Amino acid sequence: MAVPKRRHSKSRTRKRRSTYYNELEPPQLMECNNCGNPKVMHRVCKRCGHYRGRKVMEPTEELLA
Repeated sequence: MAVPKRRHSKSRTRKRRSTYYNELEPPQLMECNNCGNPKVMHRVCKRCGHYRGRKVMEPTEELLA
C-alpha cells in the first residue's frame, strides 16, 4: 500500500479542504404549513412544534431565542 514519503503542510491540506467546504450549500428552507414561518425541510417547526400537520412537540422559550 502506498504511504506518503513526507508530511503534507498545513497550508496544502487547508487549500485542498477549502474547495470542498466552499461548495457546501445552506440547508433548504420551506414555509411551515401551520404558522408560515421558514423552517428546515424534514424538521419540526421551532415556532409552533408542528410536523406534517401534527403537533409533535410543545415549543419552549429556548427554541424561540
